[in-house]
Amino acid sequence: MKVDIKKFDFESDRILSSLSKREQELFIAHGDTLMFKKGKLIFYEGGIPTGVFLIESGRAKIYKTGVDGKDQIFYVYKSGDLLGYHALLCNEHYEDSCEALEDCKILFISTSNFKSITKKISHLNQLLIQNMSHEFGVLVNTITILAQKPLRERLALYLLILSEKYVEQDGDIMLPREDLANIIGTARESLGRLLKEFKEENLIEVDNKIIRINEYDKLFKIASSIYH
Repeated sequence: MKVDIKKFDFESDRILSSLSKREQELFIAHGDTLMFKKGKLIFYEGGIPTGVFLIESGRAKIYKTGVDGKDQIFYVYKSGDLLGYHALLCNEHYEDSCEALEDCKILFISTSNFKSITKKISHLNQLLIQNMSHEFGVLVNTITILAQKPLRERLALYLLILSEKYVEQDGDIMLPREDLANIIGTARESLGRLLKEFKEENLIEVDNKIIRINEYDKLFKIASSIYH
C-alpha cells in the first residue's frame, strides 16, 4: 500500500493560517518573543502548562523518555507550528517534552492571554479541537509504522517526512544522528549501517551532518513496500 506523507503531518501551522488577517494580528499581539538555544527545553514531561508556543523560526522535537533512559521522538515542529496547547486545554500536565533542535525564535502566549484570545476569536477553540483530533490520528499512524514496518522502510519514510520539514533548505536534512535514530526507533549503530547502504545505492548523499535525498521515487517505493 502506498504511503501518504500527509498522514504524518500534525498540520499545526494551519491553526493560525485558518484565522483572518485581523485575527492573526490579534493573536500575535498577545504574545512575547522568546529565544531558545539549541538543546534547551521549551517544556518538559510532567510540567505544568503556562501558555502556548508558536514557532517563528527554527525547529523543535517532541519526545518521551523511556524507563531505560532512551528517547522516542514522535514529531518535529517547524516554523509556523503552534504547540503546547493540548495540556492547557485539558488542564493536565505535559505528557511529553519539547526541545529546540536548533536556535528557535518562539512567540509565547501566557495562559491568561490565551484565554482572552479564545474569547475574542470565537472559532479558535473549534480549530484547536479539530487539530487535536487530527494529531491523534497522526500519532496512531506513527505508532503503527514503528511497530510494523521494517527498519529500512521506516528510514525511507522518515527521510521523506523530514525533507518536508527542511523544504526551505532544498530538503537538506540537518539532524543529529542520535535524533534520527530516536525518530525511527533504532540504535545509532544500526542507523549508520543503513545510511551507508542508502548512500551506496545512491538514494541519498551524506555530507557531514547533512543528508540530501537523490532518489525520491525510489525512497517512496521503499517506504511503501513496493521496491524491487
